[in-house]
Amino acid sequence: MRIAVCPGSFDPVTLGHLDIIERASSLFDKVIVLVSFNAHKSKASFTVNERMDMLQKVTEHLDNVVVDCYSGLLADYLKMSGACAIVKGLRAVSDFEYEFQMALVNKKLYSGAETVFLTTKEANLYLSSSLVKELAAFGGDISGFVSPQVHDFIYERLTNKEK
Repeated sequence: MRIAVCPGSFDPVTLGHLDIIERASSLFDKVIVLVSFNAHKSKASFTVNERMDMLQKVTEHLDNVVVDCYSGLLADYLKMSGACAIVKGLRAVSDFEYEFQMALVNKKLYSGAETVFLTTKEANLYLSSSLVKELAAFGGDISGFVSPQVHDFIYERLTNKEK
């Protein structure tokens, strides 16, 4: 069985994330969407459990996708899960530079760690979790950027109520 891990912070999950997950699910027998987190990083807008719940809602139509979380090294998670690949989405050359370095590090830490890069659809070139957070904070319409299953939860959490 070919298992891939699609890691990210998913804070929050966007339609760009979902596109990469859906495409990965057609390439691999099983895809683990891994909410990675670092306790030493700045505070996230959503808890790990909330991010996992949102991911489960937006991927429920994909029978071969499961959601998990992990706070350690990605290479270690690959070993533990039996995964053969890491799937990463790329929007721009700047994404590639960073992700290429990470791919080399993961390969050095675990020789079984292959990284597969999927380029974004043109419609998602500019889309990021940061953009969604900023739009929602100012009461902007995020419906074109996040799935309907999680729209209200994301919007209510991020909208600046003091306007």
